[in-house]
Amino acid sequence: MAPKLSLRLRATAINEALAGAHPDARVMLDHRNALELLVATILAAQCTDKKVNEVTPALFKRYRTAEDFARADPAELEAMIRPTGFFRQKTKSILAASRDIVEQFGGRVPDTIEDLTRLHGVGRKTANVVLGAIFGQPAIIVDTHFRRVAGRLGLTASDDPDDIERDVQKILPAEEWTAFSHRITFHGRRVCFARKPNCPGCVVNHLCPSAFKV
Repeated sequence: MAPKLSLRLRATAINEALAGAHPDARVMLDHRNALELLVATILAAQCTDKKVNEVTPALFKRYRTAEDFARADPAELEAMIRPTGFFRQKTKSILAASRDIVEQFGGRVPDTIEDLTRLHGVGRKTANVVLGAIFGQPAIIVDTHFRRVAGRLGLTASDDPDDIERDVQKILPAEEWTAFSHRITFHGRRVCFARKPNCPGCVVNHLCPSAFKV
């Protein structure tokens, strides 16, 4: 049973335990710059990082700048990213975001949440991935794993990504947001599975109100 700690203290204890359990937690999408990570994150929707990393080497060799992507032939781009699934919608998002980057930001990926989410096809999750990994800004990255695990841990009572982001921001210092996001995601991938979480093997089961109940 989770001890009766304040939410802030429990979140801090969870963060410390997960830091020890997942010291390699980080962005798993291969990239060399902000544009590549932005595109890779768009491709990662409903797709594994492993599959995206198989596709992007050829993609980033063919398209090196936002201008290259903005001028890309949709059919050619679709063919290159087809293995990631939902390739037609992803092509539209990549083309539209790249055009916005060229037309509004001189070809450089912007570095604020406000400007990134102004790009067509870029939501807060994608924007926060880029902000945290490239620009070193504190960012809560709410993906499927984060939403599930944060809910089970009782860090939020909401299922809405924006609400979850705000809830977690309130209980952890900003300098921990990005690392905590990656730790939670890794924990969801390795331990706190959607269907059969490995509660006996979980380093935070004593801090989790859902432990052994899912």
